[in-house]
Amino acid sequence: MQETWKNGRVWLVLLVMGALAAGALWPARVPVDVATIARGPLIVTIEEEGQTRVRDRFVVSAPVSGRVQRIAVEPGDTVAAGQVLTRMRPELAPPLDARTAAELRASLASAVAAVERARADLQRAADALAFATREHGRTRDLADAGLATRQALDARNAERQAAADAHDAASHVVEIAVAERQRLEARLRPAPAADDGGRPMIVTAPVGGVVLKRRRESESWVPAGDPLLEIGDPRRLEIVSDLLSTDAVKVAPGARVLIEQWGGDTVLEARVRRVEPSGFTKVSALGVEEQRVNVLCDLVDQARASTALGDGYRVDVRIVLWESGDVLVVPTSALFRNAAGQWAVYLVRDGRARPTPVTLGQRAAQMAEVRDGVTVGDTVVLYPGDALADGVRVAPRVPE
Repeated sequence: MQETWKNGRVWLVLLVMGALAAGALWPARVPVDVATIARGPLIVTIEEEGQTRVRDRFVVSAPVSGRVQRIAVEPGDTVAAGQVLTRMRPELAPPLDARTAAELRASLASAVAAVERARADLQRAADALAFATREHGRTRDLADAGLATRQALDARNAERQAAADAHDAASHVVEIAVAERQRLEARLRPAPAADDGGRPMIVTAPVGGVVLKRRRESESWVPAGDPLLEIGDPRRLEIVSDLLSTDAVKVAPGARVLIEQWGGDTVLEARVRRVEPSGFTKVSALGVEEQRVNVLCDLVDQARASTALGDGYRVDVRIVLWESGDVLVVPTSALFRNAAGQWAVYLVRDGRARPTPVTLGQRAAQMAEVRDGVTVGDTVVLYPGDALADGVRVAPRVPE
């Protein structure tokens, strides 16, 4: 009886040890994140940063080189068309050094002599023209009386015409000589004093609007064409966003645009007005050269946007390429490529992971359209890792 009891204890110990060994070797459930397949809205967008800008802006530049007075108007001030913005004095001629002045005086003396010579040549041409005119008249009278031939009359007529052409040429030479003399006299004329630089020029606003930027404030010398002010209407804003050229080809004019992260609590809507036909090269933050294309968008509610936004504000742009309000969607984090290169998901069935191929439609950043392979209510594994395989026991991870 005692020996039987000993044998029973041995078998009990062996049974417990076997149970412990089986529990240790039994595969544990893999904790996974899961999601349920459902129908819902899906929007496929291109996301990029954008910037607001006034649609019609006018740059007021210096009309001539000179000294511009202090500009009193400030950014944000309203100006009317034709309003005086500032005044400027044209650039004064630099003083001449002694050598240049001597050369100019010598050239002026030569020009004066050239004028006198040209006038003498003009006088000789005038006398020759008068003589040819008289000879032509006498020959014409003799021809009328039958005392001169027609050939002689034609010869006198040609001589008179040649004298008239020579007179015109001499007159033009006089004009050229006088203009050269006047040019040299102007260069030798002493420059006016700094406070007597002539009547100041008035710089006016080309259109009515608001001063957006003031490029110059204090009185200073500026070259011709230097920008002074920028004027525009801040109530007419547009959004410009530079997209990768591979994304820009997918965008069509009229596409819906969602404006986010602009500082307000709501999402503003806009429409694509134009995709510019020419791209440009831009270096990314990683130092990679990218081909970019500007896309221009018009805000739908201009009045509401202009009360908060201004020129040069940063916004986030989401251009809608495709959208639907009721499709079968799956999180993109549940997708992976199987051995055949197909898109697939891990379905959770009876506590085990089952790889299932799926057919995808439109894809967004976080959700994708599923056309075949799963149904509403199916549970899929999110972020599938290497620990998963067909038939592996899984347990949904409890959110903390």
